[in-house]
Amino acid sequence: MSRLESIFKRVKASCKKLAQLHDEERNAVLREVAHAIISHQEELLTANAIDLSQMDSQHPLYDRLLLTPQRLEEITSGILHVASLPSPLGKILKEEKLKNGLHLQRISVPYGVIGMIYEARPNVTYDVFSLCFKSGNAAILKGGKDADHSNRAAVKLIHEVLVKHNIDPNVVALLPATHEATGEMLNAVGYIDLCIPRGGKELIKFVRNTAKVPVIETGAGVVHAYFDKDGDIQIGPAIIHNAKTRRPSVCNALDTLLINRDRLEDLDILCKPLAEHHVWLYADREAYSALNGRYPASLLYPSQERTFDTEWMDYKMGIRTVQDVDEAIAHIALHGSGHSECIITENRMVALKFQQEVDAACVYVNAPTSFTDGAQFGLGAEIGISTQKLGPRGPMGLEEITTYKWLIRGHGQVRP
Repeated sequence: MSRLESIFKRVKASCKKLAQLHDEERNAVLREVAHAIISHQEELLTANAIDLSQMDSQHPLYDRLLLTPQRLEEITSGILHVASLPSPLGKILKEEKLKNGLHLQRISVPYGVIGMIYEARPNVTYDVFSLCFKSGNAAILKGGKDADHSNRAAVKLIHEVLVKHNIDPNVVALLPATHEATGEMLNAVGYIDLCIPRGGKELIKFVRNTAKVPVIETGAGVVHAYFDKDGDIQIGPAIIHNAKTRRPSVCNALDTLLINRDRLEDLDILCKPLAEHHVWLYADREAYSALNGRYPASLLYPSQERTFDTEWMDYKMGIRTVQDVDEAIAHIALHGSGHSECIITENRMVALKFQQEVDAACVYVNAPTSFTDGAQFGLGAEIGISTQKLGPRGPMGLEEITTYKWLIRGHGQVRP
C-alpha cells in the first residue's frame, strides 16, 4: 500500500464517526478553530510570508496567495457563520406513503469523502474544512505548491483543535503538493466519493480528462458584461469598475466588456475608472477607435485572436463591439464558460431576454459579477462555484455538498 493510499484509507475510515457527531459538537469545533486562527495569527502569517517570498509580487496569483490580518478576520467570520447555519443533514426532502402501505422518506446525508484540488488560495483550506466538517464530510485537500506552507500551518492548527475535542484528525488530510499526488487522488476509486477542482482552465481540463472518481467542475470563468443600447451611463462605470478591479485574480472578475455599437460614444466614460487602476484594454477596431485619445495610450491595445477567450486574472480586459443583445448573447455562447454574466440595461424586455437565453450559472441585470460568491449569496463560505449543469450549479455551500438516500418502512409487503 502506497503512502497516499494509506492516507485515503484513514480518511475513509473516519467518515462513519464524523457523520454521527451532533451538530452542536461540530459547531463547537468550528468556533474553536475560528478563535485559534486569531490566537495563532502570527504563526499563520509567518508561514504565508514564506510562500509569498517565493512568488513574484507581480504574478496574477499573488493576491490570491496573500493572507493579512484582515483576511484572517474574514476567514474567521466565515467559519463562525458556517457554525451558525442550520445543519444540512437529516432533512426530509420528500415523504409519502404508497398505496401498498410502504412509507418513503428521502433524507439528506453526507457524500462521505470530498477531495479538493486547488491552487494558490490558502483561504480555501479553511473554507473547505468548515463546510465539509459541518456537513459531515471528511476532506482530502490537495493544494498548490505555491501555498504549501500556508496550507500546512492551517491543517496543523485544525488537527490540534480536533484532537482536543477527541475527534479523529484524519477527517481532514493535506496531500503533498505534487502532480503525482493529484494523479493518485483522481484515481482513488473507493476512497473519494466526490472530487472538486478549483482553479484555472488548465487545471479543470486536466481533472476532467484524468479523473476516475466523480467530479464537479468549478472555478474557471471567462466573464462578460454587456452594456446595452438602453444602458444607464450613471451606473455603468461603477458596475464595470467593480466587476473588473475589486479582485481581478478571482474567477468572478470581468474579462470582456461587450458594448452596443450605438453607445460607443460613451465607452470612454464607462472605462474612465479603469484607468485609475491601470487596466490594460484590448479593444476591437471600433472600440479602439472610440477610445483612442480618450484612454491612456500606454494602456490601450488592439484585440488579438485569443483576447476574447482569455480569463485574465489580472488588470486586463477585452472590449468587443456588438450590434444588439442577440449578438451579445451569441458572443457569450461562443466564448463564455458558464460562470457569471451581466447586462446593463434599463429595457426590461431586453434584460429578461438576456437572463433567459444566456447559459450561465449566474446571470445579472444591473449588478456586477463580483457578487457571485457563497458568502454574498448567504451560504456562508463556499467550496467552489460550479459551472456545470449536472448536480449543483453556481456557489456551492452546505446543501450543495450533501446527497440523499431513501428510507423505506414497511410491514411485510411483497412485490407482486
